Amino acid sequence: MAQGNKHEPLLRIVKRGESPFRLKLLVRIAAVLLALIADALFIYFVTGLDPLAVYTTMFQGTFSTPMRFSWAMRDLASLLLIGIALAPAFKMRFWNIGAEGQVLMGALATAAVMVYYGGKVPNAVLYAAMLVAAVFAGALWGFVPGWFKARLGTNETLFTLMMNYVAIQLVACCVNIWRGQASGLGKLNMRSKAGWFPQLFGQRYNINLIIVVLLVVLMYCYLRYSKQGYEIAVVGESENTARYAGINVGKVIIRTMILSGALCGLTGFLIVGGRDQTISTTTAGGNGFTAIIVAWLAKFNTFYMALISFLLIFLEKGAGEIASAYNLNDFASDIIAGIILFFILGSEFFINYKPIFHLGKHGTITKEAA
Repeated sequence: MAQGNKHEPLLRIVKRGESPFRLKLLVRIAAVLLALIADALFIYFVTGLDPLAVYTTMFQGTFSTPMRFSWAMRDLASLLLIGIALAPAFKMRFWNIGAEGQVLMGALATAAVMVYYGGKVPNAVLYAAMLVAAVFAGALWGFVPGWFKARLGTNETLFTLMMNYVAIQLVACCVNIWRGQASGLGKLNMRSKAGWFPQLFGQRYNINLIIVVLLVVLMYCYLRYSKQGYEIAVVGESENTARYAGINVGKVIIRTMILSGALCGLTGFLIVGGRDQTISTTTAGGNGFTAIIVAWLAKFNTFYMALISFLLIFLEKGAGEIASAYNLNDFASDIIAGIILFFILGSEFFINYKPIFHLGKHGTITKEAA
């Protein structure tokens, strides 16, 4: 036996099967604890601050006042909805990196309706037009790469990524046209507030939260229990198997990308109408890329997405609060938040893979990591 294992490597990496929930939970808790220890060392030796005081300040960035918590929920709604939009495409193994552009196109369509029809039609008609325009624009921006992938086999990663830049330039062009001689576009329909969402419980963006909560449930049911969700899962596992089972793969790809783009367009509608009431090239705020982390870590489970989205928003708000409270530069505060995120992302390796160590002379003693 010793001779047979003579050339066994010291370390092998083996892919796990489906990891039990207990293992996933323990690995992630361990990752957070290690991240806090690593952060404490960085804080103490690099910045000279008290780690516990810094952690308290980070917590206050989200929870110190009801207003700050509501701001966190406002930002969470946008990030989570984009993650929901990406879930069906990613589950199909279609790497939609174009959410940023799809959100911008939805926002642009919403703003265009507000600019040209605000105050000229009843608000109910205006809201409906804004919604239809935003969803259509986002769906179109998702349909194009989906069609090219289904019909011509193009690389969806590059295609969707390049379409982001096209969307940015379209927004920049339209904003330049609309603003005339002004230095900035500013709030749309500031006097009439035409197209602005009505306040609910004192905030306009509470409507955004309600819509996102509903979509969390609906998308979970769609992916888990619907025929279309089953087809998405089969195509994601193997296109050849899907074809053998009689599934029209091209149709599924196009349909799913239309859905993904439409939900991103809906996000643009909620941002412009319910949060910012303006449009710029930074309206999406980079959430189209951050949402990739949300969707992937949650394994396309929308309820997990809500938790991960909240964690990322918490880290973002905490980093800002640290920078403000201790007069640190943004890089130092972002490193503190980034270390936590790095450990959480790294924990996925130990959930999906198992390192196997071979110890002793000629590898005669084998030890498997739990």
